[in-house]
Amino acid sequence: MDQPAPTLGTAPLLLIAVGAVAVLLVLIMWLRLHAFVALVLVSVLTGVATGLPVSELLDTLLDGFGSTLAEVALLVGLGAMLGKLLEVTGGAQVLADTLVRRFGERRAPLALGIAALLFGFPIFFDAAFVILLPIIFTVARRFGGSLLLYALPAAGGFAVMHAFVPPHPGPVGAGNLLGADIGLLVVAGLVVGLPTWFISSYLFSRWIGHRIDLAVPDVFGGGRQPGPEARDGDEPGDEEPGDGGATVARTVTETPVRAPAFGTVLTLLLLPLVLILFNTGLNTLGTYGVVPEDATWVAALSLIGETPIALLITLLVAIVVLARERFSRDEVEELLNSSLGPICAIILITGAGGMFGEVLQASGIGTALTASLDALGLPVIVAAFVIALCLRVAQGSATVALLTTAALVAPAVATSGMSSFDVALVVIAIAGGSTALSHVNDSGFWLVGRFLGMDVATTLRTWTVMETLIGVVGFLIAAALSLVV
Repeated sequence: MDQPAPTLGTAPLLLIAVGAVAVLLVLIMWLRLHAFVALVLVSVLTGVATGLPVSELLDTLLDGFGSTLAEVALLVGLGAMLGKLLEVTGGAQVLADTLVRRFGERRAPLALGIAALLFGFPIFFDAAFVILLPIIFTVARRFGGSLLLYALPAAGGFAVMHAFVPPHPGPVGAGNLLGADIGLLVVAGLVVGLPTWFISSYLFSRWIGHRIDLAVPDVFGGGRQPGPEARDGDEPGDEEPGDGGATVARTVTETPVRAPAFGTVLTLLLLPLVLILFNTGLNTLGTYGVVPEDATWVAALSLIGETPIALLITLLVAIVVLARERFSRDEVEELLNSSLGPICAIILITGAGGMFGEVLQASGIGTALTASLDALGLPVIVAAFVIALCLRVAQGSATVALLTTAALVAPAVATSGMSSFDVALVVIAIAGGSTALSHVNDSGFWLVGRFLGMDVATTLRTWTVMETLIGVVGFLIAAALSLVV
């Protein structure tokens, strides 16, 4: 809808923006108000403070909320369902154990990291880490050395995928606010994320693992039991790593089922990526006139590669391949339904972030910030990283930092004349800022530290440093690409 002209000058609008962020931090950090409620409340107060007409305020709020959810809910929901099917059938165990056997003892940490990168595509960080942790412990006991050599490459792999690559809610939500092409964002996330993981997680683990000798804790006892942060549905069973035909305990019944083959798991993880890259390739070829952009067959093939359709196709294939001879139709329905509960809060927070962004744009705050950045001569990609980093340090939540920053810089991106790939790189820069400097106000800090048996000081020296490296290296690669691409 048409936005009303701002009624305040640049200085008052910027002060209101600073005040809005400050109120948001107070509500979340000190008053412990849920982020969804806090974002909705701050959105309303910001609209009123900036003089948005009361008759149009509700429409502005609903437009921002609805347009964000239109894409985010599809991607996150389909990704969660796919991850659940892979989880309960033992896909993580098969993937990790097969890679460790094929890479060999010397490259076991590398194999675990690659397994995390693959398995982290559809599954959120905390659930994926808990699922893979018993395998990490078993491999560490088998080959010896500091636990950090094995745990950090895997934790870093999950962290990179969660921060940089759709369908995870942070990059999807930020990409939606900035108008990024999600398929291209997947490409940019992988181009930046893979070298970032190798430098910041794998190489760092080799360095820190020889300086801190961390023993494997007895978190799971003799079997596989949920840890203190695990939720219902986080654990696929109480198995030990074995071959591709290992037995995995069923989540919905007591009857054990056979784990899928390694090739099946790998195919399901790579299928959406191939479809999305296929779509991006056709679009590029059409731009250069290699294929006719208006041809029906090009449009049909491009549709298959759109991110929501690619995930839908992969989910349908997974239902047939993984559920056949393992679960009844009712059990499959129950599994898919159970995957949606844990992500509802994330989807609502993401939608509320879109609402906040719409208010910032409608009120003129975004335009005022754009003018200020131009006056300072600060590139948008640098400003985006710095703002996200400040928000991350202040309140801990990477998702809130991602969405708030994206909402603030969206007008600057829209008026900058950036290419689609440059917009995707700005999303990556924001993700980098929202990843760095994880400390005591971040749930991931306690999750990793507690499961690995580390005290606060050791967690700061290991997890916090690795997360900061991921954020800074990712930003530097994205910034360098923005200069040359």
